[in-house]
Amino acid sequence: MLHIAAKRSTRVVFFSLLAPLMLLAASVYAQDGEKEMTPIPMISGIEMLKVGDAAPDFSIKDLSGNQFHMKEVLARHKGVLIFFWSIFCEPCKAELPVIQELTQEYKDKGIEFVGVAIDGFPMKDAIDAFIKQEHYSFDVIIDELNPDESFKVSDPYGVAGTPTLYLLDKTGTVQFSRVGRTPKEEIEAAFKKVL
Repeated sequence: MLHIAAKRSTRVVFFSLLAPLMLLAASVYAQDGEKEMTPIPMISGIEMLKVGDAAPDFSIKDLSGNQFHMKEVLARHKGVLIFFWSIFCEPCKAELPVIQELTQEYKDKGIEFVGVAIDGFPMKDAIDAFIKQEHYSFDVIIDELNPDESFKVSDPYGVAGTPTLYLLDKTGTVQFSRVGRTPKEEIEAAFKKVL
């Protein structure tokens, strides 16, 4: 087990070892109602995208193993709500039912919903089981590491904590961004920018 872990990226190993502690800490904070996001290790110099920024394009596998290409998804929809989450993030788990409600209400109106699980492929089975157990219907992709140990999606998007939400318009321009739990009404108000 240690031999396999030694070959994995430092960030994935760090996150995997830290995950139980993060889960415990998130649970304690969630009980107090004070915790709205879970910080994640980042490479220095990365900044969160702001409204008006062009969102980076990417191509990565979804939970089913199919190739997901953001540019193609944007071309087919009025907007895309991309949200970064972790299976170990209690604020994420509290927000995902809201994302599911929005998916049911807005998917037919031209908004696509994409969840980026930052846990990596070692957690694929657990992520898949969680999504199926909760009956979530939004798309889920799993972030991967580049050879330089940066995340393919999370780092270019400047994700410093989970949950993080971005609403992109058809051109890939950021219309809304938020770190931490976001009220449903605030997300719906942002949708007016792309509908």
